[in-house]
Amino acid sequence: MLLLRHGQSEFNVIYGKTRQDPGIRDPKLTEKGRTQANDAANQLTHFAADQIVSSPYRRTLETSSIIAAQLKLPITVTPLIAERAVFRCDIGSPTTQLRHDFPHIDFLNLNEETWWHPGNEDLDSLDRRCALFRKNCKESFNDKSIFVTHWGFILGLTNIRAQNCDVVAFDPKTAHPGGGTVVYSCNPC
Repeated sequence: MLLLRHGQSEFNVIYGKTRQDPGIRDPKLTEKGRTQANDAANQLTHFAADQIVSSPYRRTLETSSIIAAQLKLPITVTPLIAERAVFRCDIGSPTTQLRHDFPHIDFLNLNEETWWHPGNEDLDSLDRRCALFRKNCKESFNDKSIFVTHWGFILGLTNIRAQNCDVVAFDPKTAHPGGGTVVYSCNPC
């Protein structure tokens, strides 16, 4: 299965320059982020995917939508793979708003109007989500899934500091954290 970090967001641009939280709630992708998602989709045509599973943040939903359109795949959403809540960008949008803005996405797994973590999420909470994700991968997801997620979640699972739109091959059976290899990066060194 593959983990994919979302494309560049409005938050990433400012934070990357200042290392200060710019206070943008649930930011959108930038033009560069949309280009990164298209580039990643081109690379993913070689992967026999049958579904995209996305975090409920706007930046991941936009990234998923671009990839799904090109690969002709359905998108489902789960807050299990959401970002570790640390910054203002980690406050999401209400479920009713997301359903309105993304009518082509299956939000059946998003039962709460306020689905994001309240306040800062500690590392123990992230570790529990990562462990639950590994368990769910063994029981509910197949090897043909693409999970569009975030820097903090990928780091918690694999110990990889993924860049925007990096694609990480992931084996949920490996020790935690671990089991990942970057297989595509649109941000070469």
